[in-house]
Amino acid sequence: MAVEPLTLSLTENRLGVIGLNGSGKTTFARMINGLMKPTTGKVIVNGRDTRDEKTALADVGFIFQSPQNQIILPIVKDDIAFGLKGRGFSKAEIDRKVELVLARFNAEELATRRAHELSGGELQIAALCSVLATGPNILILDEPTNQLDLRNRALVQKTIDGLEENVVVITHDLELISGFERVLLFHEGRLETDAPAAEAITRYRELAV
Repeated sequence: MAVEPLTLSLTENRLGVIGLNGSGKTTFARMINGLMKPTTGKVIVNGRDTRDEKTALADVGFIFQSPQNQIILPIVKDDIAFGLKGRGFSKAEIDRKVELVLARFNAEELATRRAHELSGGELQIAALCSVLATGPNILILDEPTNQLDLRNRALVQKTIDGLEENVVVITHDLELISGFERVLLFHEGRLETDAPAAEAITRYRELAV
């Protein structure tokens, strides 16, 4: 879905992005980390143009709607380590970074687990660890509570609430972003509303019906 030209400055620690399917919200989010390039204008992240992949992409982590699709290796700790290889770290340094990121989420017991054995919430945590181990300061989550039961949804929401990084959440789960200071509502490829959560959610419900 194409997104109409817009000018925005995003500085909030928590930013929600909502809209009907095909509204342009995922296209917008993917432009933030350079997965998609603007055909006109430019996207600047931390002072860097996203068209320069070598610098811009390192600042932004992306968790896809189906996190199991971005977990490459079968064992969680090996998958986290995979993203650190080729960055000049010694094996000892990589092992230490893996331990630290798992400890950050109290997820040490996931280290030797197989990805296909994890619950939906555990998969999100494993994907978060793999992405955050590389040190991005902006994190984009695409439908992080999609198809999760209440227990796993609560686990993911608690984890998001505790993140130190700047977070952009694309979601249909309106409760998840109900406390956010700023929410962007996209509709038919344009930015329909840029407002605090309550106002943006009210407008979204009007459009949805």
